[in-house]
Amino acid sequence: MTERNLTYASAGVDIEGAARALRNVTEKVVATHNDQVVSGLGGFGGMFSASFPDLQAPVLVSSIDGVGTKVKVAAMAGDWSGIGHDIVNHCVNDILCQGARPLFFLDYFGCSALDPSVFEQVVSGAADACREVGCVLIGGETAEMAGVYHDGEIDVVGSIVGIVDFDKRLPKPKAQDGDRLVGVASNGLHTNGYSLARKALFEVGGFSVRDSLPGTEQSIGDALLVPHRTYFHSIYPLLQEFSGIYGLAHITGGGLQDNLSRALPSDLQAVVHKRLWEPLPIFRLIQTTGGVSDEEMYAAFNMGIGMVLVVSHDQADAVIDRLNESGEHAAEIGKLRRGPNDVQVV
Repeated sequence: MTERNLTYASAGVDIEGAARALRNVTEKVVATHNDQVVSGLGGFGGMFSASFPDLQAPVLVSSIDGVGTKVKVAAMAGDWSGIGHDIVNHCVNDILCQGARPLFFLDYFGCSALDPSVFEQVVSGAADACREVGCVLIGGETAEMAGVYHDGEIDVVGSIVGIVDFDKRLPKPKAQDGDRLVGVASNGLHTNGYSLARKALFEVGGFSVRDSLPGTEQSIGDALLVPHRTYFHSIYPLLQEFSGIYGLAHITGGGLQDNLSRALPSDLQAVVHKRLWEPLPIFRLIQTTGGVSDEEMYAAFNMGIGMVLVVSHDQADAVIDRLNESGEHAAEIGKLRRGPNDVQVV
């Protein structure tokens, strides 16, 4: 029998390479830490002080999500700089819908074989996004799994924990007939719908990521890779000020229908008028190239609306003004009416 000197590296897992890549992003990760971080990097778990003297009845809010097949477009374009921002901002927006501010975040980076440059771009982006919202990047996992992931593929997932005072948690059961829906613009696909977008644009349409997006100065790749917006800085302060914000819906997978219904009581339905805003050019190109129906487009994509606020009739104008003053593009896009929980896009 021939003797073999097998190593973990020869089996596809480079422990030393992963350690070097982690050292290269350590400074950025540590820069997200604050006084509530009890243990530094390197432990079996991150430790965070659970002291919240400014809250009467603190409630922890957690969420986990991934960036899906947006990583396929990043690989095609050779640009991973926004993927870390994508996963952090997606998770921050999700817990914002419960009224929560972020405390700490953990990332998962899976691949067939570690490319240090890709890893550093993704984790550095996540650290930058965490710093922007005052969130600690407290830990993570790097998994090299040849045979599970195809060569050159990566998977990015994130988990977040935030906090909200019990009396300020959302949604509130106060919404009623006639209350108004305030839409806040997205800046692209965010992190959902990429399987359909890739099929329409690259398989059916034969486009390249380097081709120009008609009517814009962007390439198709750049339009698809715009990082997912975070609405934390513009919306969270309003939650502290306006008692008439009854619910928030982050428009992700499932579009307006699936997500807005989660912010409504069982006896109210939303009527959204799509004529009140213009979808971004990238959505129009996907639809026309792929021959995708309106119904399918509004079920798969955000169509230009990244967040919807359910606001009392008398406070909606002030909320819209404040959002626009903060640099968002916000407008009324519909109203609530009596009926079983449902969302109609008309």
